[in-house]
Amino acid sequence: SFRDYKKGSLVRIGRLRIPEYLCVWQGCAGLFLTMFLILMLCMEPILHCLEHNDGFLFTEHCFEGENLLFPYSIMSTGAMLLYFVLLSDLSVFSTRVSAYALVCNRVIPELLLFLLGLAFIVLAFSCAVSALEQDDPDFAGLPLSALQLFKITLGMFSGLHYDMLMDYPALMGAIFMYVTTTVIFMLNLLIAQLNCAYQSTYLDMVGYARLNRGKIVVETMPGVSKRRWESVVQSLNLDQRVEFGEGDIGLSGGIQVWEPASMNVTTVDTIRRFGGSTSPAAQWPEEENAGDEEDGFDRIERLLEKSTKRMTSSKEGKKGSSQGGSSMGQGSSDHKSSSDINSQ
Repeated sequence: SFRDYKKGSLVRIGRLRIPEYLCVWQGCAGLFLTMFLILMLCMEPILHCLEHNDGFLFTEHCFEGENLLFPYSIMSTGAMLLYFVLLSDLSVFSTRVSAYALVCNRVIPELLLFLLGLAFIVLAFSCAVSALEQDDPDFAGLPLSALQLFKITLGMFSGLHYDMLMDYPALMGAIFMYVTTTVIFMLNLLIAQLNCAYQSTYLDMVGYARLNRGKIVVETMPGVSKRRWESVVQSLNLDQRVEFGEGDIGLSGGIQVWEPASMNVTTVDTIRRFGGSTSPAAQWPEEENAGDEEDGFDRIERLLEKSTKRMTSSKEGKKGSSQGGSSMGQGSSDHKSSSDINSQ
């Protein structure tokens, strides 16, 4: 934060200016982790028991230390959670894991919308149940009613308590309406929202993961020293020519990756070779038959289209002639039968 203030990398939020690194969640998590660690140091029970250790070194069981055990445990719990939240950044080393993490981040807004709607419905029904004339101890007041309704949504409401609701028909009806609204409607709506959000993100999640990795690499580059960067570049041997195949020397500036020969079988050599000088100043030779392959495929495609049209037109002509012949035959047979009747 001091570095951002020195460089002037500040973001204005209203009348307040905050460091730029707090605009990303990793910066906020790091700041809160620092605050938790400072508070843990201030409330460390061992430090408070140094003067009252009763002969035991590094003990936390003294009058001053035991009073701080619970708040110290709260701070340590928050610090551990933040440690593992920041540890999730290591997912960028695997494209698949990084893509899964990005999908989880994409569907979090849908989950928050569900929780907001659930909180509103719980508040509405808890107020309604509290206003109802009933003596059920589980729904005595607004806080208890809200707690029991949350338990019903999460499936933590025991069957014995459901049996107790049978003594209060009006309360049972309200709980039935709540279950229909939340468990049946809201939860299924959440599943549909998550499904749609996942399907819309799934096609591009690998690309997002690669972009995220590239972003981290670009942001990390300014912090790498010149000496270390040069050693990494030299270890890649980019000035050496890479082999296309055994004994087939190719170009420099690449990294060779080995794979089984049966993985990508190619019957046509996709590398076009030209004889002569390899100097960059030399003019690139023209291909004499550059478009022959493409023209050949186009001709074949046009021939197939013409033959398909001819076959379709011939089938239609045969069908029309057969229908016409059958109708003429039927007409002649009808005429013959009528003439026979008249002769009789």
